[in-house]
Amino acid sequence: MAKNYFYIATLLVFFFSVSLSAQDAKQQTKLQESSLIEGLNLYPNPVTNGKVYVSTKNDSNKEIIIFDLLGKKVLQTLINSKELNVSSLTPGVYIIKINEENATATRKLIIR
Repeated sequence: MAKNYFYIATLLVFFFSVSLSAQDAKQQTKLQESSLIEGLNLYPNPVTNGKVYVSTKNDSNKEIIIFDLLGKKVLQTLINSKELNVSSLTPGVYIIKINEENATATRKLIIR
């Protein structure tokens, strides 16, 4: 009889923790949706001249982090204009992460 109570209590704890983690996942998704950069424009893409332009509705300072496809950080800089020099990067496909104020966006960047 005591074993049955133990198993029931264990199951209740398990289901309670699963429901809490599901609620946390829903809240995390809502936070990610609300932190998109408004009016983000990244051009030209693909980049052929070594310069890419990043414009947003606010046009405030932006932190730019560029990763290769293996996830290795290859460039990190802070820009206060629209122009970003990427001539030091070899041709290929990259992931660019843009942070502006409290908003973040991630895009694919192709350099030829």
